[in-house]
Amino acid sequence: MIGEELAKQYTAGVIILAAAPCTAMVFVWSYLADGDPAYTLVQVAVNDLLMLFLFAPIVGILVGVSGLPVPFRVLLTSVVVFIVVPLTIGVIARSTLIRYKGREWFERWFLPRLQSVAIVALLTTLVFIFAFQADNILNNSLHVVLIAVPILIQVYFNSSLAYGLMWLFRVPHNVAAPGALIGASNFFKLAVATAIALYGPGSGAALATVVGVLVEVPVMLSVCAACNRTRGWFPSPAATWSPRSWGPGMDASDSGMHEDRRFELQLRVACLVQHLVVMGHDASPQVPRTSCDQADFAP
Repeated sequence: MIGEELAKQYTAGVIILAAAPCTAMVFVWSYLADGDPAYTLVQVAVNDLLMLFLFAPIVGILVGVSGLPVPFRVLLTSVVVFIVVPLTIGVIARSTLIRYKGREWFERWFLPRLQSVAIVALLTTLVFIFAFQADNILNNSLHVVLIAVPILIQVYFNSSLAYGLMWLFRVPHNVAAPGALIGASNFFKLAVATAIALYGPGSGAALATVVGVLVEVPVMLSVCAACNRTRGWFPSPAATWSPRSWGPGMDASDSGMHEDRRFELQLRVACLVQHLVVMGHDASPQVPRTSCDQADFAP
């Protein structure tokens, strides 16, 4: 039904897709599940940094094991072109515009207009992806279904495992939900571009990554719905830090103070990485604002 060589290309495409963790759409999924914006931002920053150093080695090793040749130079070029260059341009543009125009102009005038451009760019990218792969999708509908099976398993397994561990350790829902969602979503733009660069637009690897695009939105919406329906399984943020958790001699006011310091620490981390990701992706929705610039932290 599927030749050996084509099966290897499909496997390579699924590996490339799975090796590219989400760095953009997770903001949408987190918003739909009422996730903590600062925590989501930190997750995205960690994914960005991991991809810079681990995406090429992981893809090279796993695809090589599957039996397909991996042009490592092309793979590194893909990482530079699709991760390093946009991230660098975003950081430089943000710093330059804020320096010469001011933060208020940047956040109130520039970012809303950039968001509109980003949405158009994302939709245009999707149109071109499906236009180039239309024949493959329509002529290999059974193959598309078979490719979707491991992708579905990956999404539901990863999200269930992360969500279950969050529940086991009594993590608040506004952290547990984005934690489960980011583990299941993928950076499909990078995956599609890498597969095309490595094996060509008509390859089985490219088709496999495009199937990931087809599957992602409805499947991730179902994961968001599951997270929202199970909100009651998780403690509220205030209930997670109880006096009993911190030993004798601490009352409710001590617990509340610790919660404030915990949020402050989380906000500090978010502020440190915000400049790396707020404009690093051309098709990302606007990153939720934190109070990095207005906060007056006590020493």
